[in-house]
Amino acid sequence: MKSSTIRTFQTVHTWTGLLAGFALFVAFYAGALTVFHHDIALWQSPPWRSEPARDVSVQTMIDRLLAAHPKAAKDFGIVLAPPGTAQGPYAYWNDGEEHFATADKLDRPTDDAGATRGQLADFVYALHDSLGIPVVGLYLMGIVSVIYGLALISGLLIHLPQLLGDLFALRPGRNLKRLWQDAHNAIGVLSLPFHIIFAVTGALMCLFVPLFAALNLIAFDGKLDDAFAKAISTAPTVQASGRAAPMLSAEALIERARASALSLGVTRFEPDYVHYDHYGDANALVQVRGVSERTLGTYGTIALNGATGAVLEQHVGAAHSVNGLVNSSIYALHFGNFGGRAVQWLYFLLGLAGAFLFYSGNLLWIESRRKRRHAEQPRKTLVMARATLGVCLGTCAGIAAAFAATMLAQALGIDPAMPQQAACYGVVALAVAYACMRPVARAAVELLLFTAAAHVAVAIADLIRNAPAWSQPWTPQSLAVLGVDLTGIALGIGFAWLARASRQRALHGDAHSVWAASSARPGMHAEV
Repeated sequence: MKSSTIRTFQTVHTWTGLLAGFALFVAFYAGALTVFHHDIALWQSPPWRSEPARDVSVQTMIDRLLAAHPKAAKDFGIVLAPPGTAQGPYAYWNDGEEHFATADKLDRPTDDAGATRGQLADFVYALHDSLGIPVVGLYLMGIVSVIYGLALISGLLIHLPQLLGDLFALRPGRNLKRLWQDAHNAIGVLSLPFHIIFAVTGALMCLFVPLFAALNLIAFDGKLDDAFAKAISTAPTVQASGRAAPMLSAEALIERARASALSLGVTRFEPDYVHYDHYGDANALVQVRGVSERTLGTYGTIALNGATGAVLEQHVGAAHSVNGLVNSSIYALHFGNFGGRAVQWLYFLLGLAGAFLFYSGNLLWIESRRKRRHAEQPRKTLVMARATLGVCLGTCAGIAAAFAATMLAQALGIDPAMPQQAACYGVVALAVAYACMRPVARAAVELLLFTAAAHVAVAIADLIRNAPAWSQPWTPQSLAVLGVDLTGIALGIGFAWLARASRQRALHGDAHSVWAASSARPGMHAEV
């Protein structure tokens, strides 16, 4: 490859990485935590600290829903409570407008967001999915995913000539830029298949609506809606017969769906959603969606007749349609929920590695543009250094603050939704302001120490809060909560180690670097 071509790809790689880097850092760090979505939900509301949800019987909830809203019989669904939690089921129905409600608030329905308001796991997911910005943030992350793909391709082409020779080269020494470059390259290349998966699936999920609209207009002459609905359908189209018929209980239908799914070769089928059409009619259609582990098509659906329990269609395991398998696989590959704990921990580590990739990319850009033998550094390197510290470390500390705010809100008996957002975004804003006001070297060490202290403090406080549970027989729920706390402590130790390394770099590294104590203020000496 010509040197001019390589330089072109280097320019593309640098600027695509910088344009998307901050958003991708947030997405990867929050995404690493989102892998344990169920565990974070348990951490917020473990069974031993929560009042049992009322009306946990699905059939009881259906009866009360239809008594309060008879028109819902035509089209409604029940989101089942996650196993082992105190969270109860909630209902969705459409009587011309969409409504959501928990079992004890069927007379006061809310919108989609209100149905799960205050759930910490959902808030962390929103940071990963859309930076916490409704609608616009989702499309923004779709564009970022496309830019991310360009950065991956250009980075691979840059390092392709010396790929095998430099892949495992980590050269410690006084040349810290080379060490960071080696680590950046090794992590990027070794995790490249996963990054390709994240970029492609992220772009598809975030930009689905505009892509669908464009294809419908350009290639399908406005007929894509019907074609797509048929392609992803998991149940036959049925019309109400007009003949009333008694319905089998929801629990009986769920068990029939589970037995049907297990007969198709999956090792587990955990129903999480039940949808009804024409409830009370002889042609009533029931779709039971469930999660199967250790299969790429994680989500599957069994369609049954609500009156007889007869299985109408199966879209699970070996019976998955190609379209259904692709659709389900997109989510499974993106979130790593297809292989149990081992895959979850792998995705967690890949998420942290991805966050490091974009953080280190910014550091390399700064080092590549600093003046080697001048105490006064270009303004652009100082601006990028401050922005990197404020946004990246602020995000890590902000998520820890959201955990702390959730604990405090629960102690005060208030809705944690607003405290979560205020704590997270407030800490990010304060971190950016702090990084702008303090000398860069000091800000790096101090923000890392604060982030470390926040993670450890939240974890220890929760361990103390749940002290009575640790003396009880261990359950999967208590192990999940303990795992979240221990992970928080481990992350805190990691940030503390980075703070120590940053301090050593400031005191003993290149005196002309923006990260050096002597370059804390242009032309001035400062101690860390």
